[in-house]
Amino acid sequence: MSTTAELLKGAAELFPDEVVTSAHVRHFELPAGAGRFALITLDNGFDHTKPTTFGPQSLANLNAAIDQVEAEAANGDIVGVGITGKPFIFAVGADLKGVELLKKHDEALAIGKGGHDVFKRLSALAVPTFAYYNGAAMGGGVEVGLHCTYRTVSKALPAFSLPEVFLGLVPGWGGCAILPNLIGAEKAVSVIIENSLNQNRQLKGKQVFELGIADALFEGADFLEQSLIWTASVLNGSVTVERPEIDRGEAWDQAVAKGRLVADSKVHGAAPAAYRALDIIEAAKDGDLQKGFDAEDQALADLIMGGELRSGIYAFNLVQKRGKRPAGAPDKSLARPVTKVGVVGAGLMASQLALLFLRRLEVPVVLTDIDQERVDKGVGYVHAEIEKLLGKGRINQDKANRLKGLVSGVLDKAEGFADADFIIEAVFEEMSVKQKVFAEVEAVAPAHAILATNTSSLSVSEMASKLQHPERVVGFHFFNPVAILPLLEIVRGEKTDDASLATAFGVAKKLKKTAVLTKDAPAFVVNRILTRFMGEIQNVIDEGTSVETAEKAIEPLGLPMSPLVLLELVGPAIGLHVSETLNRSFPERFTVSPNLKAVVEAGKRGFYVYNAENGFKPELDPEVAALLVQGDLVLTEEQVRDRVLDAVAQEIGLMLEEGVVAEAQDIDLCLITGAGWPFHLGGITPYLDREGVSERVNGKRFLAQGVASVPA
Repeated sequence: MSTTAELLKGAAELFPDEVVTSAHVRHFELPAGAGRFALITLDNGFDHTKPTTFGPQSLANLNAAIDQVEAEAANGDIVGVGITGKPFIFAVGADLKGVELLKKHDEALAIGKGGHDVFKRLSALAVPTFAYYNGAAMGGGVEVGLHCTYRTVSKALPAFSLPEVFLGLVPGWGGCAILPNLIGAEKAVSVIIENSLNQNRQLKGKQVFELGIADALFEGADFLEQSLIWTASVLNGSVTVERPEIDRGEAWDQAVAKGRLVADSKVHGAAPAAYRALDIIEAAKDGDLQKGFDAEDQALADLIMGGELRSGIYAFNLVQKRGKRPAGAPDKSLARPVTKVGVVGAGLMASQLALLFLRRLEVPVVLTDIDQERVDKGVGYVHAEIEKLLGKGRINQDKANRLKGLVSGVLDKAEGFADADFIIEAVFEEMSVKQKVFAEVEAVAPAHAILATNTSSLSVSEMASKLQHPERVVGFHFFNPVAILPLLEIVRGEKTDDASLATAFGVAKKLKKTAVLTKDAPAFVVNRILTRFMGEIQNVIDEGTSVETAEKAIEPLGLPMSPLVLLELVGPAIGLHVSETLNRSFPERFTVSPNLKAVVEAGKRGFYVYNAENGFKPELDPEVAALLVQGDLVLTEEQVRDRVLDAVAQEIGLMLEEGVVAEAQDIDLCLITGAGWPFHLGGITPYLDREGVSERVNGKRFLAQGVASVPA
């Protein structure tokens, strides 16, 4: 059998570029004469912007530190051991860059086993061990603390989670086995499954304490000092830590069953990680931790060698890295300052935009519309939303007053926009209307002002074609709901100059949006792909396949919602409008469904009705069913899925040939941040590669082997 040190040495050789975390040991006397104490500090030598991680060499360093304190504990030289992190960071888990390099199952198994072998030594020491969660703790960072006897947490801790399931892994260094045995299965399922699958929801310090993960909660300012005073009290017996009895009966089984329902509702069986984690939690019911650790090792190795995890890491890197450095954006030094924003329109979309610009830029924002009532309604919406933020304690009264003072509405564009630097229109999606609005704005706006359009499918170049200065027009397409979806498609028209584009990217960054540069092509990226996707679903329904079969066919992708529920969210009229726009550009591939047209003309909000009797599950509206005119070609779920995926793969291939975006990575980034497509698909192209669709349709993969897949 290999020793832990040998395992880690072998793994470290595979990963020469690891950012290594050191584990410093220092000693001091605890307060109140409680005795000599050893404190291990995890630190990678960088500031808080580069969080501490555990690669193989980092685990080896912690292992060596434990060698030292183990000998001291055995000799009676110390009364306890603590572990903490550098300022603002405890530790954020395994180094995913190392995971990406693994090519073999036994290499992946070594990583799981290596982490367990090091961490579980903390619980085997001859003296009590303490974890002091001083800052951000995730994944393996949380788990190293779970192996300790006691834990304290800082009130200032901003982010604490076991995010592995979100990425396509399981908490594999003790999380699945220890956490339910510490706080009960129900709370553990909430942290490991529910929070992960809800866009990686984080816990704050107070919640960590309330869940029972930590035994004590202290202020951030003197957190370590207070933790050490508390440690002394525990060691000298003046404080006794009591933990609730864990219910290992029916409550445990119910928690696991509930977890499976959550997983089904989020990924529909399409990604294995949540189910593997629940299997381990289920098996941990008897409290046999070693059996749990062995199951974690096996699950970790299997998942590391699976496509979902590679796609998850790829998606994570897209959002964290590529999303922050947009491909093709001009030099940011060309960007002009924006000190006032104009919004043309005061409807719901325009009002949402006004609120966003106001909150993020904190500059004057002025709305205009065709009558005073609409203007007042738009300003009223912004004021009401600010009041909500105040009521929730997100902003104070001073800030609320200041923000309200910055937003105004006028009828006269000359009065509103004469000194605006950035003017965005959000009016009716009709070319003639938008051209008229831009002509009016150009006549009164300063020469340097950017004219932005929030169009979802119309040509930005055509919109700008009748202006004297088309070079300052840029597409600035947001996704609904504006406050939630991060994507912003920035569209370069034929005449758009670099300064205007750079200013648009600068504004996007201040708005905290993920900006992707796209060519001025019909419907840009997300709407073009979704319309092709939805169009193929409509086609198979029109041809004769039942609505239920067409919807169920897509479930194995694990999308956030079914196609027709998505259509309801977008609005059938908007869906129809975009399909008509694309049909004019690409009639051979984009159809206009007569059934969708009939649904829109009947004033229906969607295909479904929802009743309390059936738990508000979607049911085909009988009135819609009566409208449907279908052929007699009935396909199976598999045939529908193949048709839809083939269509999407073809469309993406054509978009890349046309240069709509720089690379396939940008398509994936758009679908993840603009349409909520899951990380385990990697957006879409890794999934199409993995399922063989890309080669079937286009004769080649979208991504090289090893990008979002196991290296060859």
